[in-house]
Amino acid sequence: MAASKHRRTALDVLGRVIRSRGFTLIELMIVVAIIAILSAIAYPTYISYITKTRRAAATACLSEYANYMERYYTSNLRYDQDVNTGTALSITNGTLGCGAQSETGANYTYTGTLTPTTYKILAWPQHAQQARDLTCAVLAIDQTGQRYYNITHIDPAGVATCWQH
Repeated sequence: MAASKHRRTALDVLGRVIRSRGFTLIELMIVVAIIAILSAIAYPTYISYITKTRRAAATACLSEYANYMERYYTSNLRYDQDVNTGTALSITNGTLGCGAQSETGANYTYTGTLTPTTYKILAWPQHAQQARDLTCAVLAIDQTGQRYYNITHIDPAGVATCWQH
């Protein structure tokens, strides 16, 4: 009698295992809801991270442009043209490697205003970066080392946020 009771229990367990092979619709909907919640949190955080990373690359490139301008000044004693050839200097995306299309040039365009004694290099956000980075927008640096955001803003808190590396 004990053997048949044990056999019946084993068959009942085996029957339940065979019947419960799949997921119920409610279980599936719970999993979908959890994935949706995680995605709703993760995607905006990812976009924010990408925006800040691209901005940091642009500020590094602006610093590289400023270093270039200072080296240029030590050779020519002016920022706007080469004294030996008389060729005017212009700041474009291809002037330095960091501004190339394969580096930060796809997300920022670099321009500069040059006089014999002053310069201001600007990084203009492009495409998705322009739409996402409304806080800092156009970044700039001048011959005194002053850093700007939104072209002319120089408040310390904003500069610290936009120019953090």
